[in-house]
Amino acid sequence: MGAGLEMAMAVVERVLRRVLESDVELSRDQAEAEVRRIMSVESPLASPGIVDVVVDTLVGMGPIEPLFRDPAVSDVFVNGPDEVWVERLGVLEHTDVTFADDAAVLAAVERTIAPLGLRLDRASPLVSARLPDGSRLHAIVPPVSVGGPIVAIRRFTAVAPNLDTFVDWGSMTDAQRMVLEQAVIDRRNIVVSGGTGTGKTTLLNALAATVPVGERIVTIEDAAELNFAGHVVRLEARPPNAEGRGRVTLADLVRTALRLRPDRIIVGEVRGAEALDMISAMNTGHDGSLSTVHANGPEDALWRIETLALTGSEGVGETAIRRQLRSAVDLVVHLSRRNASRRVETIAEVGLDGCRETAC
Repeated sequence: MGAGLEMAMAVVERVLRRVLESDVELSRDQAEAEVRRIMSVESPLASPGIVDVVVDTLVGMGPIEPLFRDPAVSDVFVNGPDEVWVERLGVLEHTDVTFADDAAVLAAVERTIAPLGLRLDRASPLVSARLPDGSRLHAIVPPVSVGGPIVAIRRFTAVAPNLDTFVDWGSMTDAQRMVLEQAVIDRRNIVVSGGTGTGKTTLLNALAATVPVGERIVTIEDAAELNFAGHVVRLEARPPNAEGRGRVTLADLVRTALRLRPDRIIVGEVRGAEALDMISAMNTGHDGSLSTVHANGPEDALWRIETLALTGSEGVGETAIRRQLRSAVDLVVHLSRRNASRRVETIAEVGLDGCRETAC
């Protein structure tokens, strides 16, 4: 470590200690003002960049906080203190950002999740949280993660693309855009399928944005990401608190949504027993509902939803669920990803005998 860096770190530690000893409110604005005041007295010749370092350590995610200020970065991955990656414009890149040690990673996560009533330690080694800006954080610590703490943060996109943007990106053809737009207007039930990172939620958001004005929409998500205008009621699942209480599942929210007089129900991602409630809603007057599911293709998407529905069937037969599902879902839109490119691979019509690709 060079002499200049050692001096800078000494300033950071000294200012951090002074701020923590004060009674200043640890919000970003208040912390920044206090840090600038202290530095103007004690270290007036220090680099202005030290202010950001101190504030990020106090109220942010520490050394990875500057990565969130890059609008091209969509994901940040921490694979232990010495290995930080980002996805920038669809491409994974290794960075030179590091944490001091495992404890520094854990401290950064704890600062972020503590105001949300969540915790992360050996007794509770997994945590998922939606941050105040809408970003999603997932963290894992030993003994579950073998090599050290693991953190993945997917940033929230404030401006959601519409279907025309997908055409501009080359992610769908103009013919596909017209088919999907008309399907939403015609109140057809649509499931978006694909693997992780294929853009399912982004497309779901674009589809939801084409719903005609005046319809009441209830969105149900594990972590709220959908962002579109209109008459929208947003519901979000809730994990259990530190005492193991207060959990609200997606299945709970789907059943609750039916009592809110929705015209359409949008389930951000179907991943459990809520699949059966969603199928029932689609078959009982909530035409035009939308959802996503992880799957390798349209037919696989239906099989996966059927399997998930069976977990909450409580005596409903497999054949009955299959008939309900294929009667409920009208279209499956399958997305694929090749390197940094995401595209609509298939739009498939659903019938009792299976899926049939549309001519577009």
